[in-house]
Amino acid sequence: MQAEAPLSPPPAPAIRALACPNCGGTVELRAAGYTVHVGCQYCGSILDATDGLVKLVTQAQTALAYPEIPLGTRGTLFDVEWEAIGYLQRSQNGAYRWDEYLLFNPYHGYRWLVNARGGWSFGTMLTRVPTMQTFSTYALDGQSYTRFFRGDAQVDRVVGEFYWRVTVGETVKTGDWVRPGFMLSREANDREISWTINQWLPERDVVAAFGVTPAARVWPPLPHQPSPWGAWLGKGAKIGGIALAFLLLVSLLLSGTRWLASEALPVAVDGREQSATIGPVHLVSRWQRVRVRTTVPRLENGWVDLDYSLVDRRNQQVYAASGAAERYEGVDSDGPWTEGSRDSDVSIAGVPAGDYDLIVEYKGNRWSQNDTAYPDGGWMEPTNAPQIVVELGTGTLYAGNFLLALLLIAFPWFVGLMLHLRFEKARKEQSDFAPAASGDGDD
Repeated sequence: MQAEAPLSPPPAPAIRALACPNCGGTVELRAAGYTVHVGCQYCGSILDATDGLVKLVTQAQTALAYPEIPLGTRGTLFDVEWEAIGYLQRSQNGAYRWDEYLLFNPYHGYRWLVNARGGWSFGTMLTRVPTMQTFSTYALDGQSYTRFFRGDAQVDRVVGEFYWRVTVGETVKTGDWVRPGFMLSREANDREISWTINQWLPERDVVAAFGVTPAARVWPPLPHQPSPWGAWLGKGAKIGGIALAFLLLVSLLLSGTRWLASEALPVAVDGREQSATIGPVHLVSRWQRVRVRTTVPRLENGWVDLDYSLVDRRNQQVYAASGAAERYEGVDSDGPWTEGSRDSDVSIAGVPAGDYDLIVEYKGNRWSQNDTAYPDGGWMEPTNAPQIVVELGTGTLYAGNFLLALLLIAFPWFVGLMLHLRFEKARKEQSDFAPAASGDGDD
């Protein structure tokens, strides 16, 4: 039973050596004056060290325990040097075993170093009782803890010194409440109730402090182990927000078009192919997108095929694109209808600086029914003066590029979110209670 202990005793005296009444081995007391029971590291007997005479309490356990951290080992955690003076091997009625090391510092008192499935926690005994909020939650120092485990914990092995009368087979009722990074643990028997706050420790801290052998990945996670992706998601959201704001700013700056040339071209009413050259056009940026927009003002029930060739005057390099403007209207059983557009808008990406000519090849077409002209004569009648207006400019930004950049920014965060949800699901599935369930509070 981890009874309440003084947290800040005065400096301990020098190590005291005792002889085990069972095997004669030398037993060292590292917290002499505070130690009540001590487990002999040679034969496993439990000794009472409360007075000048060492008394045999329990003779030779069935098997000795060999702690991973040898007693007497010193290590620094949270800027305090601790010495391992006691070791308990505990379990839930023989199953789900874990190890507890009692740490001692003459100026800071006792702490617990707990190893469960390779994951480590640093335990501090509480001198106050947490506040019960609901049947399933407790509060301590303004933080809320949700119920996670309940059961019975028994002592299976004992080595070293302890500040209470510990015995093999000792059993207590336990309850655990958690929040990421911390676990609030209660132990109770028919005499008293004690509380401990356990803080999750990264394995690297324990390896550096006590030289333990690094374990394999802890999975499923400890009940109070924080998700490694949780903090990353918060930072990622901030960085992603800044990147998104930058993208929006770039979009506003680059989405406008600076028009460099414009020309109206006649359309032959006989439907023959035509060609026209617009230029020269001077492009000043090292690389740019060139936008070509063609409008057919009187287009009805017909279309115009458009082919563009942007030719570099210096080396005759050709950048080609094509488009079409088409518009139709009519009347059916549902009433009047229209479809298509009088505009054609294309862009050519990655055009280097230089002087260019834009060659436009185009052909006007009328829509016919049953191989005859459309009843209203269509748009390609001489009286309608058919023409197209071609404009060339730079500065176009594709919306698709913005969306691609947005996806590239969001993808790592989305992957992190999936990993975080998987981690939390595995952690919560170990609980004796559903995440939103209510318990009976004090069982």
